[in-house]
Amino acid sequence: MSPPGASPAASALGRRVLVDADACPVKDEVYRVAWRHGVPVTVVSNQRLRVPDHPLVSRVVVGDAFDAADDWIAEAAAPGAVVVTADILLADRVLKAGAAALAPTGKPFTTSSIGAAVATRAIMADLRAGGDVVGGPPPFGKADRSRFLQALDELLVRLGRA
Repeated sequence: MSPPGASPAASALGRRVLVDADACPVKDEVYRVAWRHGVPVTVVSNQRLRVPDHPLVSRVVVGDAFDAADDWIAEAAAPGAVVVTADILLADRVLKAGAAALAPTGKPFTTSSIGAAVATRAIMADLRAGGDVVGGPPPFGKADRSRFLQALDELLVRLGRA
C-alpha cells in the first residue's frame, strides 16, 4: 500500500527515497525533489528528528544499537529505492539489494565503483588505527548541494522511466 499522496507511478514502480538521516546535510533537498516527483521519503535515524508534516514523508526511529539505522535501511532497500547516505558500507549493502545509492555530495555509488570505495575506506581505517593522521573529506559546500539536487532529480526521472 502506498502512502497517502503518493503518485500512482511512484507506488507502481516502488520508487521511494530512504534517507540515512542522522548526519545527512541534504534532507531539505530530498524533500523538495521527492515532492516534485510524488515519491515517498522515509527518514531513518537513531534519534527523533524533525521532519515536515507531509503525507509523503515518514520517520523511522530505530534503537541506538550499532548500525541499527543501516540495518533497517539495508532491509528496506529494493529495486526502485534510492538510498541517500555517506556510509560506503551501507551503500554497498543497498546496491547488492538492487537499490540505488547516492552520497549527499551528489556522487552516485555504483556496482562498478563501490569495490574501490570499500577498499579505500579499509585502507584509511588501517592508517588511522596505526596512528597515522589522515585528512577527511573536504567541507560540504554549495556545489555539493547543487550536484546532489541534480543527481537525485535525474535518478528519480530514470527510475520513473524504467
